Amino acid sequence: MECPVCRKGVLQPVDDILSEVEGFAFVERGDRCPHCGEEFIGEADSERTIRVARRLGIWGEPLKLQRKLSASGRGVVLRIPEDLRRSMHIKGNERVSLAKVGKRRIVLDLDAAAEG
Repeated sequence: MECPVCRKGVLQPVDDILSEVEGFAFVERGDRCPHCGEEFIGEADSERTIRVARRLGIWGEPLKLQRKLSASGRGVVLRIPEDLRRSMHIKGNERVSLAKVGKRRIVLDLDAAAEG
């Protein structure tokens, strides 16, 4: 089958297409154009990856939530909504790591090793 992108190469079946979802790597089957390198993942493999990603809790979750910060003493408090707390299995006694990324972005990671 001719590559629908470059129209110069003939698609070759491969079983080493690497997809990444939220830091998890998935190896899938599909077709690759030897001329332009474009990859096309088969429907069955795409559905399998989505099923696994859903089980891992990394697919279909909201990507961005809007919340207000609150002042408290000499710090600022961020409340985690109940539905997010439940879906991430947060008990409320976990330790977290905060990282400043750029001028106006903070990344929060639950530190599983420090729970308790």
